[in-house]
Amino acid sequence: MALIVQKYGGTSVGSPERIKNVARRVARWQGQGHQVVVVVSAMSGETNRLIALAKEVQANPEPRELDVMVSTGEQVTIALLTMALVDLGLKARSYTGGQVRILTDSAYTKARIVKIDEDKLRADLSDGYIIVVAGFQGEDEGGNITTLGRGGSDTTGVALAAALKADECQIYTDVDGVYTTDPRIVPEARRLNTITFEEMLEMASLGSKVLQIRSVEFAGKYRVKLRVLSSFEEEGAGTLITFEEDDKMEQATISGIAFNRDEAKITILGVPDRPGIAYQILGPVGDANIDVDMIVQNVGHDGLTDFSFTVHRNDYQKVLGILKPVAAHIKAREVQGGDKIAKVSIVGVGMRSHAGIASTAFRTLAEEGINIQMISTSEIKISVVIDEKYMELAVRVLHKAFGLDQPQ
Repeated sequence: MALIVQKYGGTSVGSPERIKNVARRVARWQGQGHQVVVVVSAMSGETNRLIALAKEVQANPEPRELDVMVSTGEQVTIALLTMALVDLGLKARSYTGGQVRILTDSAYTKARIVKIDEDKLRADLSDGYIIVVAGFQGEDEGGNITTLGRGGSDTTGVALAAALKADECQIYTDVDGVYTTDPRIVPEARRLNTITFEEMLEMASLGSKVLQIRSVEFAGKYRVKLRVLSSFEEEGAGTLITFEEDDKMEQATISGIAFNRDEAKITILGVPDRPGIAYQILGPVGDANIDVDMIVQNVGHDGLTDFSFTVHRNDYQKVLGILKPVAAHIKAREVQGGDKIAKVSIVGVGMRSHAGIASTAFRTLAEEGINIQMISTSEIKISVVIDEKYMELAVRVLHKAFGLDQPQ
Protein backbone atom coordinates (compact mmCIF):
# COMPACT_ATOMS: atom_id res chain seq x y z
CA MET A 1 0.00 0.00 0.00
CA ALA A 2 1.29 3.43 -0.94
CA LEU A 3 0.23 6.97 -0.12
CA ILE A 4 -0.34 8.78 -3.41
CA VAL A 5 -1.06 12.49 -3.93
CA GLN A 6 -2.68 13.20 -7.29
CA LYS A 7 -3.18 16.63 -8.80
CA TYR A 8 -5.64 17.27 -11.64
CA GLY A 9 -5.51 20.51 -13.65
CA GLY A 10 -8.34 22.61 -15.03
CA THR A 11 -8.70 20.77 -18.34
CA SER A 12 -8.83 17.43 -16.47
CA VAL A 13 -11.87 18.63 -14.49
CA GLY A 14 -13.29 20.92 -17.18
CA SER A 15 -16.77 19.37 -17.28
CA PRO A 16 -19.01 17.14 -15.13
CA GLU A 17 -18.16 14.15 -17.34
CA ARG A 18 -14.42 14.75 -16.95
CA ILE A 19 -14.87 15.06 -13.19
CA LYS A 20 -16.63 11.68 -13.22
CA ASN A 21 -13.70 10.24 -15.21
CA VAL A 22 -11.28 11.55 -12.56
CA ALA A 23 -13.45 9.94 -9.85
CA ARG A 24 -13.28 6.59 -11.63
CA ARG A 25 -9.50 6.86 -11.96
CA VAL A 26 -9.11 7.74 -8.26
CA ALA A 27 -11.41 4.84 -7.36
CA ARG A 28 -9.14 2.42 -9.22
CA TRP A 29 -6.11 3.61 -7.27
CA GLN A 30 -7.89 3.16 -3.96
CA GLY A 31 -9.19 -0.22 -5.16
CA GLN A 32 -5.56 -1.32 -5.50
CA GLY A 33 -5.12 -0.67 -1.79
CA HIS A 34 -3.54 2.78 -1.94
CA GLN A 35 -4.36 5.79 0.20
CA VAL A 36 -5.20 8.73 -2.09
CA VAL A 37 -5.19 12.49 -1.61
CA VAL A 38 -6.49 14.44 -4.61
CA VAL A 39 -5.69 18.11 -5.32
CA VAL A 40 -7.75 19.86 -8.00
CA SER A 41 -7.72 23.15 -9.87
CA ALA A 42 -10.75 25.18 -10.85
CA MET A 43 -12.59 24.00 -13.96
CA SER A 44 -10.82 25.26 -17.10
CA GLY A 45 -11.58 28.92 -17.79
CA GLU A 46 -13.22 29.53 -14.41
CA THR A 47 -10.38 31.51 -12.81
CA ASN A 48 -10.15 33.78 -15.86
CA ARG A 49 -13.93 34.28 -15.74
CA LEU A 50 -13.79 35.30 -12.08
CA ILE A 51 -10.90 37.71 -12.62
CA ALA A 52 -12.71 39.32 -15.55
CA LEU A 53 -15.84 39.65 -13.40
CA ALA A 54 -13.83 41.37 -10.66
CA LYS A 55 -12.35 43.83 -13.18
CA GLU A 56 -15.83 44.81 -14.34
CA VAL A 57 -16.42 46.12 -10.82
CA GLN A 58 -12.93 47.44 -9.99
CA ALA A 59 -10.26 48.12 -12.64
CA ASN A 60 -7.48 47.04 -10.29
CA PRO A 61 -9.21 44.63 -7.91
CA GLU A 62 -8.35 44.80 -4.21
CA PRO A 63 -5.91 41.86 -3.77
CA ARG A 64 -7.48 40.50 -0.58
CA GLU A 65 -10.96 40.47 -2.08
CA LEU A 66 -9.69 39.05 -5.37
CA ASP A 67 -8.27 36.07 -3.45
CA VAL A 68 -11.60 35.59 -1.68
CA MET A 69 -13.28 35.55 -5.06
CA VAL A 70 -10.99 33.40 -7.22
CA SER A 71 -10.56 30.76 -4.50
CA THR A 72 -14.20 29.78 -5.03
CA GLY A 73 -13.30 28.15 -8.37
CA GLU A 74 -11.46 25.30 -6.64
CA GLN A 75 -14.19 24.96 -4.01
CA VAL A 76 -16.71 24.14 -6.73
CA THR A 77 -14.41 21.44 -8.12
CA ILE A 78 -13.67 19.73 -4.79
CA ALA A 79 -17.39 19.52 -3.99
CA LEU A 80 -18.27 18.07 -7.41
CA LEU A 81 -15.43 15.52 -7.34
CA THR A 82 -16.34 14.43 -3.81
CA MET A 83 -19.97 13.98 -4.91
CA ALA A 84 -18.78 11.85 -7.84
CA LEU A 85 -16.67 9.68 -5.54
CA VAL A 86 -19.55 9.22 -3.06
CA ASP A 87 -21.79 8.30 -5.99
CA LEU A 88 -19.37 5.43 -6.70
CA GLY A 89 -19.92 4.16 -3.15
CA LEU A 90 -16.63 5.49 -1.75
CA LYS A 91 -15.88 7.42 1.42
CA ALA A 92 -14.64 10.87 0.41
CA ARG A 93 -14.33 14.26 2.04
CA SER A 94 -13.41 17.67 0.60
CA TYR A 95 -11.35 20.43 2.21
CA THR A 96 -10.51 23.99 1.25
CA GLY A 97 -6.93 25.12 1.81
CA GLY A 98 -7.99 26.90 4.99
CA GLN A 99 -9.81 23.84 6.35
CA VAL A 100 -6.68 21.73 5.89
CA ARG A 101 -4.79 24.61 7.45
CA ILE A 102 -2.35 25.30 4.66
CA LEU A 103 -0.68 28.26 6.32
CA THR A 104 0.78 30.90 3.98
CA ASP A 105 2.28 34.34 4.24
CA SER A 106 0.03 37.34 3.57
CA ALA A 107 1.16 38.15 0.02
CA TYR A 108 -2.28 38.13 -1.61
CA THR A 109 -2.47 36.66 -5.14
CA LYS A 110 1.08 35.25 -4.86
CA ALA A 111 1.32 33.79 -1.34
CA ARG A 112 3.94 31.23 -0.33
CA ILE A 113 3.26 28.18 1.83
CA VAL A 114 4.77 28.38 5.31
CA LYS A 115 3.40 25.24 6.98
CA ILE A 116 0.80 22.49 6.56
CA ASP A 117 -1.10 20.88 9.43
CA GLU A 118 -1.53 17.33 8.14
CA ASP A 119 -3.01 15.71 11.29
CA LYS A 120 -6.63 15.98 10.08
CA LEU A 121 -5.70 14.45 6.72
CA ARG A 122 -3.85 11.54 8.32
CA ALA A 123 -6.85 10.76 10.55
CA ASP A 124 -9.19 10.71 7.54
CA LEU A 125 -6.81 8.50 5.55
CA SER A 126 -6.66 6.05 8.44
CA ASP A 127 -10.46 5.93 8.42
CA GLY A 128 -10.47 4.95 4.73
CA TYR A 129 -11.45 8.31 3.24
CA ILE A 130 -10.31 9.68 -0.10
CA ILE A 131 -9.37 13.31 0.57
CA VAL A 132 -10.07 16.02 -1.99
CA VAL A 133 -8.23 19.30 -1.42
CA ALA A 134 -8.65 22.65 -3.17
CA GLY A 135 -5.40 23.60 -4.87
CA PHE A 136 -4.01 27.11 -5.31
CA GLN A 137 -5.13 28.40 -1.89
CA GLY A 138 -4.44 28.62 1.82
CA GLU A 139 -4.87 31.10 4.65
CA ASP A 140 -2.56 33.42 6.56
CA GLU A 141 -2.09 33.81 10.31
CA GLY A 142 -5.08 36.14 10.46
CA GLY A 143 -7.40 33.60 8.81
CA ASN A 144 -7.51 35.54 5.52
CA ILE A 145 -7.92 33.51 2.32
CA THR A 146 -4.80 33.63 0.14
CA THR A 147 -3.93 32.23 -3.29
CA LEU A 148 -0.58 30.96 -4.52
CA GLY A 149 -0.42 32.52 -7.99
CA ARG A 150 -1.32 31.03 -11.35
CA GLY A 151 -0.49 27.34 -11.54
CA GLY A 152 -0.38 27.18 -7.75
CA SER A 153 -2.31 23.90 -7.61
CA ASP A 154 0.88 22.09 -8.65
CA THR A 155 2.58 23.62 -5.63
CA THR A 156 -0.30 22.59 -3.36
CA GLY A 157 0.00 19.00 -4.57
CA VAL A 158 3.76 18.85 -4.03
CA ALA A 159 3.51 20.57 -0.63
CA LEU A 160 0.89 18.09 0.59
CA ALA A 161 3.01 15.19 -0.69
CA ALA A 162 5.98 16.58 1.25
CA ALA A 163 3.97 17.11 4.46
CA LEU A 164 2.41 13.63 4.28
CA LYS A 165 5.68 12.00 3.14
CA ALA A 166 3.78 10.50 0.21
CA ASP A 167 5.35 7.76 -1.87
CA GLU A 168 4.67 9.68 -5.07
CA CYS A 169 3.08 12.91 -6.28
CA GLN A 170 1.34 12.45 -9.63
CA ILE A 171 0.60 15.54 -11.71
CA TYR A 172 -2.19 14.79 -14.20
CA THR A 173 -2.42 17.19 -17.10
CA ASP A 174 -3.43 17.29 -20.76
CA VAL A 175 -0.09 15.83 -21.92
CA ASP A 176 1.25 12.37 -21.13
CA GLY A 177 4.62 13.48 -19.81
CA VAL A 178 7.60 15.75 -20.38
CA TYR A 179 8.74 15.89 -24.01
CA THR A 180 12.11 16.67 -25.58
CA THR A 181 10.43 19.83 -26.88
CA ASP A 182 6.95 21.04 -27.81
CA PRO A 183 5.43 18.44 -30.19
CA ARG A 184 3.38 21.20 -31.82
CA ILE A 185 6.63 22.62 -33.20
CA VAL A 186 8.58 19.38 -33.64
CA PRO A 187 6.26 16.44 -34.39
CA GLU A 188 9.22 14.07 -33.84
CA ALA A 189 9.55 15.18 -30.19
CA ARG A 190 9.35 12.19 -27.86
CA ARG A 191 8.26 11.66 -24.31
CA LEU A 192 11.05 11.24 -21.76
CA ASN A 193 10.73 8.26 -19.40
CA THR A 194 12.84 10.06 -16.80
CA ILE A 195 14.35 13.50 -16.28
CA THR A 196 16.36 14.86 -13.37
CA PHE A 197 15.08 17.60 -11.07
CA GLU A 198 17.89 19.86 -12.25
CA GLU A 199 16.84 19.44 -15.87
CA MET A 200 13.14 19.86 -15.09
CA LEU A 201 13.87 23.02 -13.11
CA GLU A 202 15.77 24.46 -16.07
CA MET A 203 13.06 23.40 -18.53
CA ALA A 204 10.34 24.97 -16.36
CA SER A 205 12.28 28.21 -15.93
CA LEU A 206 13.11 28.40 -19.64
CA GLY A 207 9.57 28.24 -20.93
CA SER A 208 8.31 24.65 -20.63
CA LYS A 209 4.72 24.93 -19.37
CA VAL A 210 4.28 21.32 -18.18
CA LEU A 211 4.99 22.11 -14.51
CA GLN A 212 4.95 25.33 -12.53
CA ILE A 213 8.53 26.21 -11.56
CA ARG A 214 7.66 26.75 -7.88
CA SER A 215 6.30 23.21 -7.66
CA VAL A 216 9.55 21.80 -9.09
CA GLU A 217 11.61 23.86 -6.63
CA PHE A 218 9.43 22.63 -3.76
CA ALA A 219 9.72 19.00 -4.88
CA GLY A 220 13.50 19.26 -5.17
CA LYS A 221 13.83 20.88 -1.75
CA TYR A 222 11.74 18.23 0.03
CA ARG A 223 12.74 15.31 -2.23
CA VAL A 224 9.21 14.55 -3.40
CA LYS A 225 9.08 11.97 -6.19
CA LEU A 226 7.14 13.55 -9.07
CA ARG A 227 5.47 11.91 -12.06
CA VAL A 228 3.72 13.72 -14.94
CA LEU A 229 0.81 11.78 -16.48
CA SER A 230 -2.12 12.35 -18.82
CA SER A 231 -5.62 12.45 -17.36
CA PHE A 232 -7.03 11.51 -20.77
CA GLU A 233 -5.18 8.20 -21.16
CA GLU A 234 -5.91 5.12 -19.08
CA GLU A 235 -2.44 3.62 -19.42
CA GLY A 236 1.06 5.04 -19.56
CA ALA A 237 4.00 5.53 -17.23
CA GLY A 238 4.34 9.25 -17.94
CA THR A 239 7.62 10.94 -17.03
CA LEU A 240 9.30 10.34 -13.67
CA ILE A 241 11.28 13.29 -12.32
CA THR A 242 14.18 11.80 -10.40
CA PHE A 243 16.86 12.97 -8.00
CA GLU A 244 19.86 11.24 -9.47
CA GLU A 245 21.16 10.29 -12.88
CA ASP A 246 21.26 6.58 -13.59
CA ASP A 247 23.59 4.74 -15.95
CA LYS A 248 21.22 4.98 -18.89
CA MET A 249 20.73 8.72 -18.43
CA GLU A 250 24.48 9.31 -18.66
CA GLN A 251 24.28 8.33 -22.34
CA ALA A 252 21.78 11.12 -23.03
CA THR A 253 23.86 14.27 -23.50
CA ILE A 254 20.87 16.56 -24.05
CA SER A 255 17.39 15.94 -22.61
CA GLY A 256 15.38 18.71 -24.23
CA ILE A 257 15.06 21.99 -26.10
CA ALA A 258 13.14 24.74 -24.29
CA PHE A 259 12.05 28.07 -25.72
CA ASN A 260 10.41 31.30 -24.64
CA ARG A 261 8.78 33.88 -26.89
CA ASP A 262 8.03 36.30 -24.06
CA GLU A 263 11.39 38.08 -24.15
CA ALA A 264 12.52 41.62 -24.82
CA LYS A 265 16.08 42.93 -25.10
CA ILE A 266 17.38 46.32 -23.99
CA THR A 267 20.83 47.74 -24.77
CA ILE A 268 22.41 50.87 -23.32
CA LEU A 269 25.16 52.10 -25.66
CA GLY A 270 28.19 54.10 -24.64
CA VAL A 271 28.07 53.34 -20.92
CA PRO A 272 31.02 54.66 -18.86
CA ASP A 273 33.18 51.62 -18.01
CA ARG A 274 33.61 52.07 -14.25
CA PRO A 275 32.84 50.13 -11.05
CA GLY A 276 29.22 50.19 -9.93
CA ILE A 277 27.75 51.02 -13.34
CA ALA A 278 25.82 47.72 -13.57
CA TYR A 279 24.11 48.50 -10.26
CA GLN A 280 23.24 52.01 -11.40
CA ILE A 281 21.50 50.51 -14.43
CA LEU A 282 19.83 47.46 -12.90
CA GLY A 283 19.13 48.84 -9.41
CA PRO A 284 16.13 50.94 -10.53
CA VAL A 285 14.83 47.99 -12.59
CA GLY A 286 14.98 45.73 -9.53
CA ASP A 287 13.33 48.41 -7.39
CA ALA A 288 10.40 48.30 -9.82
CA ASN A 289 10.08 44.55 -9.06
CA ILE A 290 11.05 43.58 -12.62
CA ASP A 291 13.02 40.38 -13.16
CA VAL A 292 16.10 40.54 -15.37
CA ASP A 293 17.13 37.39 -17.20
CA MET A 294 20.24 37.35 -19.40
CA ILE A 295 22.92 40.05 -19.00
CA VAL A 296 25.84 40.82 -21.31
CA GLN A 297 28.42 43.60 -20.88
CA ASN A 298 30.86 44.07 -23.74
CA VAL A 299 34.58 44.55 -23.29
CA GLY A 300 35.32 48.21 -22.62
CA HIS A 301 36.91 50.40 -25.31
CA ASP A 302 38.07 53.99 -24.83
CA GLY A 303 36.43 54.02 -21.40
CA LEU A 304 33.00 53.06 -22.74
CA THR A 305 31.07 49.80 -23.02
CA ASP A 306 27.65 48.51 -24.11
CA PHE A 307 25.32 46.86 -21.59
CA SER A 308 22.49 44.52 -22.68
CA PHE A 309 19.91 42.49 -20.78
CA THR A 310 16.57 40.78 -21.30
CA VAL A 311 13.26 41.12 -19.45
CA HIS A 312 9.76 39.74 -19.91
CA ARG A 313 8.07 41.27 -22.94
CA ASN A 314 5.26 42.68 -20.78
CA ASP A 315 7.84 44.77 -18.87
CA TYR A 316 9.58 46.15 -21.96
CA GLN A 317 7.96 49.60 -22.19
CA LYS A 318 8.12 50.08 -18.42
CA VAL A 319 11.87 49.33 -18.38
CA LEU A 320 12.50 51.74 -21.26
CA GLY A 321 10.73 54.44 -19.26
CA ILE A 322 12.87 53.68 -16.21
CA LEU A 323 16.18 53.61 -18.09
CA LYS A 324 15.98 56.73 -20.23
CA PRO A 325 16.53 59.10 -17.27
CA VAL A 326 19.11 56.66 -15.86
CA ALA A 327 21.04 56.73 -19.14
CA ALA A 328 21.01 60.53 -19.10
CA HIS A 329 22.24 60.57 -15.50
CA ILE A 330 25.20 58.24 -16.15
CA LYS A 331 25.92 60.02 -19.47
CA ALA A 332 25.36 56.97 -21.65
CA ARG A 333 24.96 57.56 -25.36
CA GLU A 334 21.64 55.86 -26.15
CA VAL A 335 19.04 53.30 -25.03
CA GLN A 336 17.92 50.80 -27.66
CA GLY A 337 15.63 47.80 -27.49
CA GLY A 338 13.36 45.36 -29.20
CA ASP A 339 10.65 42.91 -28.22
CA LYS A 340 10.78 40.68 -31.31
CA ILE A 341 13.27 38.22 -29.85
CA ALA A 342 13.06 34.70 -28.44
CA LYS A 343 15.22 32.55 -26.19
CA VAL A 344 16.08 28.98 -27.17
CA SER A 345 17.86 26.69 -24.71
CA ILE A 346 19.38 23.23 -24.79
CA VAL A 347 19.23 21.39 -21.45
CA GLY A 348 20.95 18.23 -20.23
CA VAL A 349 22.94 16.94 -17.25
CA GLY A 350 25.13 15.08 -19.74
CA MET A 351 26.68 18.42 -20.77
CA ARG A 352 28.85 18.23 -17.65
CA SER A 353 30.87 15.35 -19.07
CA HIS A 354 30.59 15.92 -22.83
CA ALA A 355 32.68 18.47 -24.72
CA GLY A 356 31.64 20.22 -27.90
CA ILE A 357 27.98 20.86 -27.04
CA ALA A 358 28.22 24.63 -27.52
CA SER A 359 30.16 24.35 -30.79
CA THR A 360 27.58 21.88 -32.18
CA ALA A 361 24.74 24.24 -31.24
CA PHE A 362 26.42 27.32 -32.69
CA ARG A 363 27.42 25.53 -35.92
CA THR A 364 23.86 24.23 -36.36
CA LEU A 365 22.38 27.72 -36.05
CA ALA A 366 25.06 29.25 -38.30
CA GLU A 367 24.29 26.73 -41.06
CA GLU A 368 20.70 28.00 -41.05
CA GLY A 369 21.80 31.66 -41.14
CA ILE A 370 20.44 32.31 -37.62
CA ASN A 371 22.32 35.10 -35.84
CA ILE A 372 22.93 34.76 -32.09
CA GLN A 373 22.41 38.03 -30.23
CA MET A 374 23.18 36.88 -26.67
CA ILE A 375 24.52 33.72 -25.01
CA SER A 376 24.10 32.43 -21.46
CA THR A 377 25.43 29.15 -20.06
CA SER A 378 25.39 27.04 -16.92
CA GLU A 379 26.58 23.53 -16.11
CA ILE A 380 23.53 21.95 -17.72
CA LYS A 381 22.16 24.51 -20.18
CA ILE A 382 23.08 26.81 -23.04
CA SER A 383 20.64 29.60 -23.92
CA VAL A 384 20.75 31.87 -26.95
CA VAL A 385 18.71 34.93 -27.83
CA ILE A 386 17.73 35.10 -31.50
CA ASP A 387 15.26 36.92 -33.74
CA GLU A 388 11.77 35.67 -32.93
CA LYS A 389 11.02 34.78 -36.57
CA TYR A 390 13.72 32.09 -36.45
CA MET A 391 12.63 30.50 -33.17
CA GLU A 392 10.71 27.51 -34.51
CA LEU A 393 13.41 26.77 -37.09
CA ALA A 394 16.09 26.92 -34.38
CA VAL A 395 14.15 24.51 -32.15
CA ARG A 396 13.69 22.03 -35.01
CA VAL A 397 17.31 22.01 -36.19
CA LEU A 398 18.77 21.82 -32.67
CA HIS A 399 16.35 19.01 -31.78
CA LYS A 400 17.63 17.04 -34.78
CA ALA A 401 21.31 17.98 -34.31
CA PHE A 402 21.37 16.44 -30.84
CA GLY A 403 19.50 13.30 -31.86
CA LEU A 404 16.44 14.00 -29.75
CA ASP A 405 14.22 12.61 -32.50
CA GLN A 406 15.84 9.17 -32.06
CA PRO A 407 14.32 6.51 -29.75
CA GLN A 408 15.84 6.25 -26.28
